[in-house]
Amino acid sequence: MKKLCLMVLALILLNSCTKNFEEINTNPNQITDKMLEQDFNLVGSSFSVMLFNLMGHQVEEDLCYDNWMGYMGTPTPFVGNVNNTTYYLRWIDSYWNRIYGSVMSPSKQVIQLAQEKNLPLFGDWAKLVRILAISKLTALHGPVIYSNYGTSGLGSIKYDKESDLYNNMFTQLDQIEANLKANTSYVGFIKFDPSYKGNINSWLKLLNSVRLRLAMRLVKVSPAIAKTQGEKALSDPVGLITTNAENFLVPLNGNVMPVATISFDWNDTRMGATMESFMVGLKDGRIAKYFNEVTDVSLVSDHPAYKYKGIRGGAFINAKDDRVSYSTVNTDFKSVQKRRGFTASETAFLKAEAALRGWAGAGDAKTNYEDGVRLSFADWGAAGVDAYLADATSKPINYVDPKDSKNNFTPLSTITVAWDAGDSDELKLEKIITQKYLATFTNTLEAWVDFRRTGYPKIPHVAKNDSSPDWGIIAPNQWIKRLVFVPAERTGNATAVAEATTFLSSGKDDIASRLWWDTPATSNF
Repeated sequence: MKKLCLMVLALILLNSCTKNFEEINTNPNQITDKMLEQDFNLVGSSFSVMLFNLMGHQVEEDLCYDNWMGYMGTPTPFVGNVNNTTYYLRWIDSYWNRIYGSVMSPSKQVIQLAQEKNLPLFGDWAKLVRILAISKLTALHGPVIYSNYGTSGLGSIKYDKESDLYNNMFTQLDQIEANLKANTSYVGFIKFDPSYKGNINSWLKLLNSVRLRLAMRLVKVSPAIAKTQGEKALSDPVGLITTNAENFLVPLNGNVMPVATISFDWNDTRMGATMESFMVGLKDGRIAKYFNEVTDVSLVSDHPAYKYKGIRGGAFINAKDDRVSYSTVNTDFKSVQKRRGFTASETAFLKAEAALRGWAGAGDAKTNYEDGVRLSFADWGAAGVDAYLADATSKPINYVDPKDSKNNFTPLSTITVAWDAGDSDELKLEKIITQKYLATFTNTLEAWVDFRRTGYPKIPHVAKNDSSPDWGIIAPNQWIKRLVFVPAERTGNATAVAEATTFLSSGKDDIASRLWWDTPATSNF
């Protein structure tokens, strides 16, 4: 009897242990899929990371189009002063890897989960973020992998021809817009949305604004599609981003603004000479919001009232210490928590250009132009906008490098700020794009797009041109046109890259090949 009791007790204890085995052996700090499903965590938790990775950092932004457009200049002679800034490529794939690894990949998972969990609006949101990302990546390389993304089982993953890509993006914007408009009261995004706190109408305004941006890219290569898509955005009853309160701000997720880290921690970037030429010459009050004054006044003997000194893109540089004393970015960038992804000022300048082109619903070019300047000054907290807009005499100044006269330049632009109804459309467009350029600080890829499609603003050539047959030759009177296809794709997806190269107008995968919308036509009208 005693033995039987012991056996029964053992069975009870064994059952008790195995009954709670899963609970006892579960790591209390591990997040499970079941936990993630609560409050939509499984589909929503990736969005802040995807949004953060929409923007570039050092090698894909600061040492590429920040420099190429003259916003920033490096004091550091990276790789013997022969690098991206002097038109010899050293860094090619950083943004490609960022977009595919940190946006396209997690968005693919979100879209699949949204379908499985019957949460279609999360899938639409992820598709919109994808368009934000791929519209940037294509502005660097041209053809990219989009419609065939995720079909790795096919071996060779085909690239989208740019004309097909833009049509696809416009079609997807239509679908996303329809779904969001049918659910404007939906609150499921709130917990995961650091930009708009889940407000569907705000995302619809961004969608319309992005449509207008993409439409404007096509004005010379496909004017009919550009006009149709642009007018669709302009006429949509939800509207566009038209106030600074509606600006699309991208989260930094606790990170320091990249340009601040590069400027202050690494001392590898400084104000660009082109910005010095334009902003000092035009007496632009935003300059103090963008950059810090120099303490060595001998650097600014040519304009002592404006103590800012920049570095020319592709400069002749011997030693880093020579120019570390030039203007850093404003110290405030160390503490910002978000960066600008799309602003009301950009919308205003897009509408100003649309008005010049006669698009329905664009309004008046002068009004939009001045609104763009006013919105930018207000956004940055700069004073003096009325005097600035009335200035019909101030022009960009000559740039003088106190360390090496080989970097000096005379500005190609003689633009002023005040609007003149008697100017030609071409000169009016130059004013619009120049002010758009000055307003687009820290979101500089769009300025590089505008420059390639319009030729504005008129910026100097690089001082030191190291382009070669390795990556493509840029003529002395020209500027870099694109980044080549990334090395891993050239070797691992060679057949698709070879086909994508035929999509380029030159048939060459080099830095001198124009993108689809970058036509060689000299006139913009």
